[in-house]
Amino acid sequence: MIIEELHHIQHKHGYIPEQELYALSSRINVPVYELHGVATFYPHFRMSPPPRADIKVCGDFPCRLRGCEELKNRINGVVAGVDGVEVGHHSCLGQCDRAPAVMINDEVYAGQSTDAILSLVKQVALGAKIKPQQFTGLKGPFMCDPYATEADRYGAVKELAKTGDADAVIKKLNDAGLRGMGGAGFPTGRKWGAVKGAPGDEKYIVCNADECEVGTFKDREIMKNVPWLLCEGMILAGLVVGAKRGFIYIRHEYHDQIHVMQEEIKKCYKLGLCGENVAGSGKRYDLEVFVSPGGYIQGEESALLEAIEGHRGQPRVKPPFPVFVGLWGKPTIINNVETLSYTPVICQKGPEAFKGFGKKETTVIKYPEKGNYKKYEFVPGPAVSGIKWIGVSGHVKNPGVFEVPMGTTYEEAIFKLAGGMRGSKKLKAFAPSGPSGGFLPADMIKLSMDFGIMSSVQYRGGFSSMLGSGAIVAIEEGTDMVDLALNAVRFFRNESCGKCVPCRVGSQKMVDTIYNIMEGKGTAEDIANIDQLSDTLLMASICGLGQVVPAPILSTLEFFRDEVEAKMKKK
Repeated sequence: MIIEELHHIQHKHGYIPEQELYALSSRINVPVYELHGVATFYPHFRMSPPPRADIKVCGDFPCRLRGCEELKNRINGVVAGVDGVEVGHHSCLGQCDRAPAVMINDEVYAGQSTDAILSLVKQVALGAKIKPQQFTGLKGPFMCDPYATEADRYGAVKELAKTGDADAVIKKLNDAGLRGMGGAGFPTGRKWGAVKGAPGDEKYIVCNADECEVGTFKDREIMKNVPWLLCEGMILAGLVVGAKRGFIYIRHEYHDQIHVMQEEIKKCYKLGLCGENVAGSGKRYDLEVFVSPGGYIQGEESALLEAIEGHRGQPRVKPPFPVFVGLWGKPTIINNVETLSYTPVICQKGPEAFKGFGKKETTVIKYPEKGNYKKYEFVPGPAVSGIKWIGVSGHVKNPGVFEVPMGTTYEEAIFKLAGGMRGSKKLKAFAPSGPSGGFLPADMIKLSMDFGIMSSVQYRGGFSSMLGSGAIVAIEEGTDMVDLALNAVRFFRNESCGKCVPCRVGSQKMVDTIYNIMEGKGTAEDIANIDQLSDTLLMASICGLGQVVPAPILSTLEFFRDEVEAKMKKK
């Protein structure tokens, strides 16, 4: 596999030397230009020797809220004049609860004081080696884990291997109402059923554990704390649809999670749950970890498949959808970590038990006047079902990952679980799903977490908010919302793969327009351009990245318009 070969070369040399590309080309019979095109596409790969000390500071908005700019300035001061040291920016490192986060020579350090980070930087700048940081896990038990002891684990796989009743598993998933927890919310049972019914003997299971969305870090903790549930979900999916091979696609910065999942997979082989005869079923299923070469766009399901196949990770035009034409052109299930980890509890405890975790009383939004999104009220909503893992970051006392009943309000998440605001300032706004869900005003924390409830929250241009991956970012009074919008849109611009014109050109134009407003050069024409660009991005982008580029600035224009106008008036 091309990506794995490139990983191996870089691990050996610290970068990818030209002669190694020629040697690889001869060995696997792939043209050098193609290998070069792949290697230069991904941010993790280097085509020249690295500096002695490579320091990258996460600059995306959860880290920005917690002082990444000041940290970066102080790091620059410490290493000023020292040869062989580079300081730069890195897109979200998945450590938003421990912000600000830095990467030093490909190792992530977070949740430490500024002085502690500066001490590490000084050591590396002087040529010393520093130890990787050890991150602690969460304390269980967890609602999603149906097993009381280690001996009980993989009960769902063992039961399926005994009965062979794949249709019963799909029915349980449908009855439980399990939906894709990566943000799309597509019914899981329908997806598995489509792949099971697709013609052909060659099928694949892929877990999307890339998790590069700003503010998202809950899959990180699922893999670290209950890895057996993810492995079991992958094996269950393989047995149900007749797939013989599965891949867990993990972002390369998650060193702990890569190790934990590889160790759990080894246990599965040792216990006979993977390999030649899965749990005595007579079926073969092989499972492995695939380490991502980086890039937010790899979170898009078809771009992820392109990476595994050894291509540049750019989204495919859909249809056809991966359930019919997926990995290597074969029917493929792609689910995220959280979704797959819920399948064992549904199979073991039953659909009704899973649904019963949800809140019976919820709060929804209502718009008294059609099309007027500034005027809204909150009313009681329907009961919801299931569990949700969420990550809370930003200006809260106790940021972290929490497992909650679906239907939990954002108020409970921010003020109860995360301990409320960190200082004397009040909550001004929050992002319910990182930048993709836009910025909502503080009073909307009354809303309940649910796919349907959050998609009914509307703002400028008919855009909707979303439950998404559950990446909640709390924002305190005094924060510049236009600055945050610029930061978020710039992230999307930076991470655009460049394949389609609307996203490649439109995201840059959007950044330029917001920057003009920040500089006091904005006009009414700029607002009109934002609206027009937003429509184009939504309608013409070939994947979800381009479609959510406008969300941060449109929601800012809807709910914090006075701040935009104030900047335009200042000139």
